[in-house]
Amino acid sequence: MVVAILTSAGSGRRRGHLLPKALVELGGVPLVVHAARALVSSGLVELVVVTAPPEHVAAFTEVLGAEIAGVPVRVVAGGSTRQSSVAAGLVAVPDSADVVLVHDAARALVPPDLVVRVVEAVRAGHQAVIPGLAVTDTIKRVGFEGDVVETVPRHELRAVQTPQGFTPDALARAHAAGAHLSLDEASAASDDAGLAEAIGVPVWVVDGHEDAFKITTQRDLAVAQVVLAERDRVAARSDDSAEAQR
Repeated sequence: MVVAILTSAGSGRRRGHLLPKALVELGGVPLVVHAARALVSSGLVELVVVTAPPEHVAAFTEVLGAEIAGVPVRVVAGGSTRQSSVAAGLVAVPDSADVVLVHDAARALVPPDLVVRVVEAVRAGHQAVIPGLAVTDTIKRVGFEGDVVETVPRHELRAVQTPQGFTPDALARAHAAGAHLSLDEASAASDDAGLAEAIGVPVWVVDGHEDAFKITTQRDLAVAQVVLAERDRVAARSDDSAEAQR
């Protein structure tokens, strides 16, 4: 059984919204709904656990409903950090799960085939799997005073995305070991693979996808609207072609 923990407890202040950022709409649909639909569209996810700000659990429950395309959706109260929110979501993962995905609702346009790629890698024997994109910019390590310390070889770097996939045991052990960091935003892990690395769990990288970018700013939202519009055009052309062949 594949269970997806969809982290949605962040605020929308960086995009100029007072709503939780996962409730900000893209094409008239909240980001969290786009993200949940993408996970379900993979055909592999059998339960979606959404972590929401405690004061907005009812609002998230209303927009998501009890299920998406027949897949149950459960909304739980998240914590003060992303790490503590994932830990809260883990409590709702049933014992029957063999793969746990952790996905950011802000990566609302993740392609379903990327979800499949991550799940298949976990089921192939990897305890922790992350999608990543090759870095195209030159990256410099910079000192506290603004001096360049070194130029980091680009071929060694990947920009990491979500969903990240884990065996339930590896993810539970990683969060248990890093629990003391979870309540402080400055020290909390920015991704779950980092917690897994810290306890010696090997992390495997699969190819990411450009559409799985994080929608954080107003500019990101504008780019996402362009991507969504292009998807709609492609879908419409496909429908027209299928109709013409009948």
